[in-house]
Amino acid sequence: MTDSRNIVVLGSGESGVGAAILAQKKGFGVFVSDSGSIPEQYKNELIKNKIEFEEEKHSSEKILNIADIVIKSPGIPDTITLVQQLKNKGIVVIDELEFASRYTNAKIIAITGSNGKTTTTRLLFHILNVAGLNVGLAGNIGFSFAKQIANKDKDYFALEVSSFQLDNMYDFKPSIAILLNITPDHLDRYEYKIENYIASKFRLVQNKEKEHIFIYNSDDENIEYGLQHFYSRNRDLLFPLSMNNLVQESETLHVPYTDFKIPKHQLSLKGRHNQFNIQCAVLAAKQLDISNDIIAKAIRSFENEAHRLESVITIDEVEYINDSKATNVDAVFYALESMQKQVVWIAGGIDKGNDYTQLFPLVKEKVRAIVCLGKDNTKIKTAFKDVHEIIVESRSINEAVKIASLYAEAGDVVLLSPACSSFDLFKNYVDRGNQYKELLFKQHKIMTEGIQVQMDFKINIDPADNKNDDQN
Repeated sequence: MTDSRNIVVLGSGESGVGAAILAQKKGFGVFVSDSGSIPEQYKNELIKNKIEFEEEKHSSEKILNIADIVIKSPGIPDTITLVQQLKNKGIVVIDELEFASRYTNAKIIAITGSNGKTTTTRLLFHILNVAGLNVGLAGNIGFSFAKQIANKDKDYFALEVSSFQLDNMYDFKPSIAILLNITPDHLDRYEYKIENYIASKFRLVQNKEKEHIFIYNSDDENIEYGLQHFYSRNRDLLFPLSMNNLVQESETLHVPYTDFKIPKHQLSLKGRHNQFNIQCAVLAAKQLDISNDIIAKAIRSFENEAHRLESVITIDEVEYINDSKATNVDAVFYALESMQKQVVWIAGGIDKGNDYTQLFPLVKEKVRAIVCLGKDNTKIKTAFKDVHEIIVESRSINEAVKIASLYAEAGDVVLLSPACSSFDLFKNYVDRGNQYKELLFKQHKIMTEGIQVQMDFKINIDPADNKNDDQN
């Protein structure tokens, strides 16, 4: 059965092109519009599928005249003029995940949270894959949900879901929903009001039915606020999990509501926060009747994605860890908490209105020096000037690593965990992490092959001067 209506897709990335392909397959008229240039790989897909598109502009008049439904990239704010015009005209604007979910019979497990959602989603996918289930991985993680359905539907989907995607979901209702945490992030998209951001996250369960499962962090005050203000569905099949109940000294990780246990030394993921992520993934897997043996096998073989507490290399008895994905304070908190050694902390970038207060005790306890990496490090220097006496500025990843290596002692960790966005000096957090790793591998090669190089830069390490820099 075909549909005679027209769909306009705003944005031509992975999600947009995937949505366009599925829409065409379902009989819609399709037009793709991107205000920037369309990457070659996606342009080729559109041409191959004979889908009309434009780039470097949005033809507003045409879009407003032809669109019955608009599928919007999550990266495009709802506040832009075109989106406002569409909504004022009564044209439905939805997300790719909302659209694709209408055309699958798969059981959907959807995971959201300010931190940890990629790790948890990938781990759950890995468990289901090891169990031999026909499962897809999609959502904010980088694979188009719509395209996978267009090519061949799955029996299960593990979806990483962002607040930006949830903002344009209306009928989406996963069989299992996991809400890991809610900490202040992306507040510029939510009128700088945390309650708006909480409301966005709770759209994950706005259509929860009695048989649907909801797993959430019972220690999180913002989640508790959301339960009271934005959750009116029935309370059946709720599974609150407590991170605070995780006993650091215990040698075994037990998953509540189940009989699953695993020795902690078999876990490849570091930190209490990742133990909580494991609990959430395992609890979801147990609801799908996956055996303990298979879950344990999957956990032991799981490798986390790059840029998430990724141990890169050890040079001169100093371990260098890449946690470039830690773009907010909460992520850095768990990174520092998981460190068992003294830390030289590389932080900075574009501050998102961060409140660094919760980091103060950990910084006092574990951090040997703070190396700021960014064009404007004022906020970090101001926040920590009375907490730590060693705060050094750098303007490139080369400088940051060199400075960090000067302060690090044998047995220490140099931790890139920025707490900030990367766009001042890098394309994105992936570029930041990759440059960090490439520099370290190059440095190691130089050392082992005996090649000498000169690195020129200026360093101000006078604590007195540092404390006054924020006034300049």
